[in-house]
Amino acid sequence: MSLDRAVFAFAGVMVLLSVVLTMYVSTYFVWFTVFIGLNLLQSAFTGFCPAAMIFRKLGIKSGCAF
Repeated sequence: MSLDRAVFAFAGVMVLLSVVLTMYVSTYFVWFTVFIGLNLLQSAFTGFCPAAMIFRKLGIKSGCAF
């Protein structure tokens, strides 16, 4: 698995988790979804992604985007 796919998979899991938490725990978890969306948006423009840095340190090979 490349770094790009790992980041996309992680973001997808986090979005789904935040939606489930919003539905069953508290509506305030919607802010977690907003945070994830903003992080994805800024990484699209800047190329800076904290999750990519962590996955790279874990030994996942680089992809095209990160």
